[in-house]
Parts: sequence; structure tokens; C-alpha cells
Amino acid sequence: MIERIWSGKSPLYLLLLPLAWLYGLVSGAIRLSYKLGLRKAWHSPVPVVVVGNLTAGGNGKTPVVIWLVEQLQARGIRAGVVSRGYGGKAENYPLLLTPQSTTDQAGDEPVLIYQRTGAPVAVAPDRSAAVKALIEHAQPQIIITDDGLQHYALARAKEIVVVDGVRRFGNGWWLPAGPMRERAGRLQSVDAVIVNGGEAKAGEIAMCLQPGEAVNLNTDERRAVQTLQNVVAMAGIGHPPRFFATLKQCGLEPVRTVGLADHQALNEADVSKLVQSGQTLLMTEKDAVKCRAFAAGHDNWWYLPVDAHLSEPQAAQLLDSVSALIK
Repeated sequence: MIERIWSGKSPLYLLLLPLAWLYGLVSGAIRLSYKLGLRKAWHSPVPVVVVGNLTAGGNGKTPVVIWLVEQLQARGIRAGVVSRGYGGKAENYPLLLTPQSTTDQAGDEPVLIYQRTGAPVAVAPDRSAAVKALIEHAQPQIIITDDGLQHYALARAKEIVVVDGVRRFGNGWWLPAGPMRERAGRLQSVDAVIVNGGEAKAGEIAMCLQPGEAVNLNTDERRAVQTLQNVVAMAGIGHPPRFFATLKQCGLEPVRTVGLADHQALNEADVSKLVQSGQTLLMTEKDAVKCRAFAAGHDNWWYLPVDAHLSEPQAAQLLDSVSALIK
């Protein structure tokens, strides 16, 4: 229902417009207060690059963070990552991730980024505190924030916005009448717009998510995803249909698909019930970081990693502009 409302296919959004106007008024006032200096943003001594979005729901932001970190590492640049750690609850903040950090503590996306890149990652509701912890303990040359475009308490040297190229901005209204955290005009003030799928417009950087080989959660065996049999596909991400569409593009037709809420907590009993004898469970890498803790004995559990690929020469130009922030 919410997808129909946000997409503009249902007129029910009209009932929510008063709340949307209130949301827009409050969020606009907060941003204006920082622009006028009524509130002071904290300026990090290390350049901060925000990778965020204008809409609620998944749009491929985390793969962009991973891509950016890995590309900077390839250039010999020490990059760190900070996140709010949504979905996790640590005993103390800021939390610096270690190989023992769990998604219950740090949230699924920070753990995924840490495991994929090996970069230092810190989480805290106050992102400035997370940045300070990274600077003290990891000495990064540059810091990437996973989300946080609207977290104006942290000053930033560059803003990158990721847009779902298929859904774009739906009906264009603020939450809850539409998907917008900020209106589309905000794109005029950011440094780069990356469009995941669909058609990129002039001045935007086209991006696609390319799947790799399926990976077994227990053995780390890699296999072409098309070779998996009797697959039940599970996706607990912001927009599960994107994962299921990726499987079809790979030539895989699951016997059943299960869409879960983004950041939904998972346990062994519930996940085990999704598959019957002789079936294979295939999940996103984001789900896998939550399931790995209780995957022992489930040799039929696999995940499919995806990598962001950005169009050239825009990708190289973006990397050059980010690298140039380092003094």
C-alpha cells in the first residue's frame, strides 16, 4: 500500500499531506538554521564525504560506499567509514567495529561495509562522535559517511546523492505522503548524483549493480548463481524487488520469493522455516551478515554479493575530485 501511495498510483497521499507539510517545515527549518549559523556544525580536521539520499527506502547507497572506499584504497588512500548504525544497539557509543562486532551491536550495513572493505568503521547516533573516534584510533585520510545527508550537525566537504533510477522520487512529496526526506530541488546543491538503474539524466552518473558468484555461508564455496537448484530467495533490504529482479536477470527463477523489512531482525528458527527439504536459500549479502552467526549446519544457505559499477569517465572524475580533498 505504501508503495502505491508514494508512487502516485493512489490518491490516499492527499490525506497525509498535512503531515508532509509539517515534516517539510521542520526539516527545512533545521537546514536553514545551520545555513544561517544559528546552529553550529562540527568541522572535522579530516575531509568528510557524505553518501546519502533524498528518499526513504533502499536505493543502492551502501554499494556506492563500498565502491568508493575500495577505489580510494586502490589509490593508496586510507578511508574510514562512519554510520548511524541503524538497527543496532551498542552498550556504548561511539562503537569501533572489530571482527567480533555483530549486527545487533552495529547494524547490518556497517558490518557489511567492514567485512567487505576492511576499512575502519565507527557507528554512533552522533556522527561527529564517530568521526572523532576514527581520527583518534585509525588516522584515516578521508572519511565516508554511509547516509547522513540530512545530518547537518556534521559539516562535509562533498555530498554525493544516490537515486533509484527506476522509482526516482515517486509522487515527490515529503514523508509520510511521499518518499522524500528533502525535495528534489536539493540535487542542485550536491556535488554528484549517482543513478542506480533506469535512465540517468544529463549531469548524472549512471550506475548498475552487478552480481558476482553465489557464496555459501558455511564453506565460502563460490558457484555460478544459475547452478543453484530449487531456490527460495530472501531479501531484507529497502527494496526487495530489486534483488529478485537481479536474480531473473541472471537467469534464475526462484520457486518462491520472500521480501522482509529493511533492517529486520533475523533468527535461526524463522530463517530455517523459509526452506523445505531439498530447497536452497539464497539471500542478499546484507542478510548474510545477520545470518552468519547461526548458519552453522545449514549448508544450503547462500548469498549473492553485488558490486556497484559506475559509468566512465564520470566515475574517474568523481574519484579525482574526492582524492583532491586530501591535503
